[in-house]
Amino acid sequence: MSKVPNGNEVDQALADDVNQVVSKASRTVELGRRGFVISILVFVLLVGQILPWVGDKVGWQVLFGQGGAIPQLFAATSTVIGILCSALALGTRRWWLTWVCAIGGWFSSVDGLLAIWSQQSSHANNAVGGGPGIGMIIALVAMILLAGNWMRTAFSRT
Repeated sequence: MSKVPNGNEVDQALADDVNQVVSKASRTVELGRRGFVISILVFVLLVGQILPWVGDKVGWQVLFGQGGAIPQLFAATSTVIGILCSALALGTRRWWLTWVCAIGGWFSSVDGLLAIWSQQSSHANNAVGGGPGIGMIIALVAMILLAGNWMRTAFSRT
C-alpha cells in the first residue's frame, strides 16, 4: 500500500519549490533586447581585435606584447572583460557577473583612453607617436558602449 501525503506535506513541498524558484530568480538577470545589443558589441570588439592598433600591429598582437605596455593593458582588459566576462555573463545571466562586466568595462574604457593618448603624445625622445589604429578606436567605442549597457543591466534588477 502506498502512503497518501497529507495536506501539510503537500504544502511544504510546494513552498520548497516556490522558494527554490524565487532563489534562482534573485540570482539571475533578464537581458531581453539588451542581451542582443551586448552580443553585437562583443562581436564589434572581436572585429576591433583583428584590425590595426599600433602601427601595423593588430589587436591580438598587441595583446601578446607587440605594441607597448599601455596598449597591451587595454588589449588585455578589453579581451578579458569585454569578450570573456561578457560571454560568461550572457550565458549564465548571473547578476553578479553583470556588475563585474559593468565595473570592469569602465576600467577598460579608461585604459583605452590612455592607450589612445599614449599613441598621440610624444615619447621620452620627443618623437610623436604614430597615432592609434582604427582597431583601437573601434575597441574603445565598443568598450564604452558595453560598459554602459552592462551598467544599465546591473541597475535594472529589481
